[in-house]
Amino acid sequence: MYDAAAPLPFYRHLYVQVLAAIVLGVLLGHFEPAWGEAMKPLGDAFIKLVKMIIAPVIFLTIVNGIAGMPQLHRVGRVFLKAMAYFLFFSTLALVVGLVVAHVVQPGAGMHANVADLDQGAVRDYVNKSHELSLTGFVLDVIPRTLLGALVGDNILQVLFVAVLFGIALAQCGERGRPVVALLDTLTAPVFRLVHLLMRAAPVGAFGAIAFTIGKYGLDVLTNLAWLVGSFYLTSLLFVLVVLGAVARIAGFSVLKLIRYLKAELLLVLGTSSSESALPSLMEKMERAGCGRSVVGLVVPTGYSFNLDGTNIYMTLAALFIAQATDTPLTLGNQIALLLVAMLSSKGAAGVTGAGFVTLAATLAVVPDVPVAGMALILGVDRFMSECRSLTNFIGNAVATVVVARWEGELDRDALARALDARPRPIAAAPDTAAGPGDPGVLAAD
Repeated sequence: MYDAAAPLPFYRHLYVQVLAAIVLGVLLGHFEPAWGEAMKPLGDAFIKLVKMIIAPVIFLTIVNGIAGMPQLHRVGRVFLKAMAYFLFFSTLALVVGLVVAHVVQPGAGMHANVADLDQGAVRDYVNKSHELSLTGFVLDVIPRTLLGALVGDNILQVLFVAVLFGIALAQCGERGRPVVALLDTLTAPVFRLVHLLMRAAPVGAFGAIAFTIGKYGLDVLTNLAWLVGSFYLTSLLFVLVVLGAVARIAGFSVLKLIRYLKAELLLVLGTSSSESALPSLMEKMERAGCGRSVVGLVVPTGYSFNLDGTNIYMTLAALFIAQATDTPLTLGNQIALLLVAMLSSKGAAGVTGAGFVTLAATLAVVPDVPVAGMALILGVDRFMSECRSLTNFIGNAVATVVVARWEGELDRDALARALDARPRPIAAAPDTAAGPGDPGVLAAD
């Protein structure tokens, strides 16, 4: 038996509303730049609303998932499999960016003089890059208090506390059952809150894109169109060819997955932040048949360690700067750049403007490429951040399905129904609570 509810009018679908908001934002920013820049608080407010709910969503999903595992050693197994996947494909993304930079040569012929560049424009990013030291990163994962992780915005701290609490709760046995039941009950209102916040997504997307176009203008793209175009094309090929092959091997279509997540992808495009769609991604991946424990571990971890788009950007941008400033790089220099980028990209969690900051951290360690050259791409970085976020988002969605399949935690029928946009079967006694499977605003997409 299937849900026979009448389909929603097209204008009530979230992805239609977000797409319309993006178009209006572009038009306002282009024709009325001052008004476009004034819309920035709308985008910032929406991002803050989403970040407000990220910590409880991750905590509840992970704790409930681990507490429901019959064997606790599976937690470590899932984590190790996810990290192996992240390490391989993140490194591959770095290599792809390096290869494309050599083939396309986006910076060749610019002959930019480093002494003439505005080094003050990138000084703030260089200062922030010091936050990405390995020691600081490791210590930053551990919160000052148990509850401190839940009131901050560091995803890794929430993940760390949730895993430990979930393991402790599972070891309590019967005495921990009331707590498990309480947390499971709390999941319903928290995900209902997610649905309520998503109603503001079009407003947030409108404000963010209007600000971007109003402040930087479309003209800035023409100056560095070759770099921006190369990055977008490389990311597209990485998604369709590399991730497409991975998806095909795992038994699903990456194009159907993209269609399934179209509302979230448009939201990421509008806000230039993949975090804005994190709660929705966790909900939709669980609805698509991925086990709750796998979703809870893979998605938040992937947001810190599986940044395919950021990695492509880092090596491509670094070589662009070297080419534009006529800086020769030996094979040894490029290998050093690759190794440093592998480490610095893993420490980007919780740092604002992570892509540009991690690039600054990488160039600071590899002095052959002038850090001041980052001023060449500062104007178009905002446009490339959208592509970085989209690629990161799709990469984490694919990783979740793959790891769930490896663990035997993938309901293939549910995945096929979700990707083919078929209605879900109605349970004999449906639960009317608004939980992760609630057919609310996002379910209609």
